[in-house]
Amino acid sequence: MSAVTYRRPGLLAKDHVFRVPLRHDDPGAGEIEVFGREVVAPGRQDQALPWLVYLQGGPGGKAERPLSTSAWLRRALQDYRVLLLDQRGTGRSTPANRQTLAGMSASEQAEHLSLLRADSIVRDAEVLRERLIGDEPWSVLGQSFGGFCALTYLSLAPDGLRQVMITGGIPTLTGHADDVYRAAYPRVLRKNDAYFARYPADAAIARRIVEHLAEHEVIMPTGERLTPERFQSLGSQFGHAARFDALHYLLEEAFVGDALSDTFLRGVDAVVSFAERPLYAALHEAIYCQDSASGWSAQRVRREFDAFDLGRADRVNFTGEMIYPWMFEQDPALVPLREAADLLAAKSDWPRLYDLDRLARNEVPVAAAVYHDDMYVDRDQALEAAQRVRNARVWVTNEYEHDGVKAAPAVLDRLLAMNRGEA
Repeated sequence: MSAVTYRRPGLLAKDHVFRVPLRHDDPGAGEIEVFGREVVAPGRQDQALPWLVYLQGGPGGKAERPLSTSAWLRRALQDYRVLLLDQRGTGRSTPANRQTLAGMSASEQAEHLSLLRADSIVRDAEVLRERLIGDEPWSVLGQSFGGFCALTYLSLAPDGLRQVMITGGIPTLTGHADDVYRAAYPRVLRKNDAYFARYPADAAIARRIVEHLAEHEVIMPTGERLTPERFQSLGSQFGHAARFDALHYLLEEAFVGDALSDTFLRGVDAVVSFAERPLYAALHEAIYCQDSASGWSAQRVRREFDAFDLGRADRVNFTGEMIYPWMFEQDPALVPLREAADLLAAKSDWPRLYDLDRLARNEVPVAAAVYHDDMYVDRDQALEAAQRVRNARVWVTNEYEHDGVKAAPAVLDRLLAMNRGEA
């Protein structure tokens, strides 16, 4: 373990790098590095503060970098020493991408990627906890996919937990990926309705762009082609309050005469490229798999919703948090992983992520914010799953979107109060 310490306004940070087994059930299979950034309020670095580990959303998302301290972190630093964990395969934790996996066969790539799910992330966290604080338990804050990991943590290693807070991240514990996407497409369509109600003139612009892309080969500044389906995937931002309006500001500068502008194309590339988060695409359906294959679920289920058919629907409806096989043909960051992605989609022997019996006997305090209009995590599936977790208290709110914990310190403040029995 190595550690580097530095200061910046509002916090003191210490960077840790740990060696952990690639396979926790087979230490002889090699090791990888896992990175965590310890953050504490200035002047409190020598105090015996309790620890809070932050599990980032994703999958495949590195921990946030505290450029400007987000709402939850400002609140957390009042009481905790925080660990911002780069989950295995992301950020500074032995990244898994087209470059690092280039020397492997497709089957080897798929095998490696299969070891980057929530169960392995939790076992990494336990290694870090024992090395940092020994036998003492710590608290967990799980945002989005981080909440999925938190429930896996409660299933695999509850003794390591003092309390759990979850924001927008209670998954179905028993459902198939098809159930997830069958519920997701109508939610995304409602976000489209809200978007076009706010910006009605954008419907004509979106249609013009789709028709232009169908008739012309349009190359983005990175050298990649922009296709109608890639443009349609821009709805992935609709579930974040901070990004909901971003598409409008792209569309209002879309054309320079009859050509798509460089400003527009650069902005689109920043959203649709998976160069910075390839695991999000490679593992997105795998995070729901337990003893079954996803079989490219989002692609199959989409056929049930004509509103997303660009050739048949009256309006261009943008898709949301869905991953499709064509992305591994069109995105240069994903093309080298195409065969591995097919193997992962066909894999049916995924281990279970949740121990329903242990969750039913859970003694760790759990507080969860369920966002009523969350585009990414289904409210009804979340509430059904929460009922299976003993000692779980749920706060359903329509005040925030999926990124509420980063926007308002009141979110984490309320969850902490719930676990203290005060709310």
